[in-house]
Amino acid sequence: MFQSFPQRSQVVLKFLNTRNLFVSSAILALISPLNQSIAQDSLPGEGKSVRVVQPNDDTGWIMTAFYTQLLEELGYTVDEAITLDVPVAYQTVSQGSADLYPDGWFPLHNLYVEQEGFGGEQVGYVARQGALQGYLVDKASAEKFDIKTLDDFKRDEVKKAFDRNGDGKADLVACPPGWGCEETITYQMDAFELHDHINPIKANYSASMADAIAAYEAGEPILFYTWTPNWTVDELKPGRDVVWIQTPSVDLPEEQRDLADSATLDEIEGCVAQPCVLGWPVNDIRPVANKEFLEENPAARTLLEEASMSIEFVLKQNAEMKNGADSPEDIKKQAAEYIEENRSKVDGWLEAAKAAGQAQ
Repeated sequence: MFQSFPQRSQVVLKFLNTRNLFVSSAILALISPLNQSIAQDSLPGEGKSVRVVQPNDDTGWIMTAFYTQLLEELGYTVDEAITLDVPVAYQTVSQGSADLYPDGWFPLHNLYVEQEGFGGEQVGYVARQGALQGYLVDKASAEKFDIKTLDDFKRDEVKKAFDRNGDGKADLVACPPGWGCEETITYQMDAFELHDHINPIKANYSASMADAIAAYEAGEPILFYTWTPNWTVDELKPGRDVVWIQTPSVDLPEEQRDLADSATLDEIEGCVAQPCVLGWPVNDIRPVANKEFLEENPAARTLLEEASMSIEFVLKQNAEMKNGADSPEDIKKQAAEYIEENRSKVDGWLEAAKAAGQAQ
């Protein structure tokens, strides 16, 4: 009728073990959805920082603000961007001293990424085939002197009209030393035998263009290199104020020659001829990121692969900067407004990035 003490002990232990199993199962049932909720709500960038570098030309700073804010929405802490000369910016990304350079131009910047042992990677597109480049002349002078190509600057009357420093050569607003465009301009001055006829001004680009615009407004002839998107083509509109002129032929540095076909384009507004031999290939604007950073941050990689910007917006934003809205706060606000105006797209990019982070 009565169980012995050992028997009763076994019954009690069995009951306790059964109860513990039930309690444990109940707790797990409660915790499991909680863990799933935490995993879903947590952001892939939490606890991680991103170091960004940007070029010393401010026309691309809106891209820095754009990617910074998107990365922050993924939970990353993005350090204040460091402004560097373009070659140094690529070097810091390669070495891992920086994680991201948002304003890569290709093929113009091929010479940086094709160096042996380069530790960065082009990923995604700010704008695919979105950037024109070339030489422009004020429209009045182009018509007066019948200027069609750079070869026309070998004529004495043209050189004299565009010679602003009295050295006997036409002055060309070019690019500062080390920029990819400076390398190409130098190459073309050699290829077209123009060193005795054209003087490339390699000072600060924005300051040189401001000086050229002042000269234009004073009725003086101007010759300059530019790219799009850029505030210059808003200030001096092709077809109205200035015209694109052609190169004598398409002659490019070796690293750009496979894209020579894209240096002649149809329907270029404001060009002296159609099709227009700009002499520069159309460029893709692409972020460049450190390879190790991308491997460790699949969410950031996916974001960079997915996100993009409108060239029209960049041109509009550059014009706003030129008109005084150029403080860091202004640029952050401009980027934030663009993100909100495109929120449905942005949310899609972010969801894809979060999914990549969760898969990791």
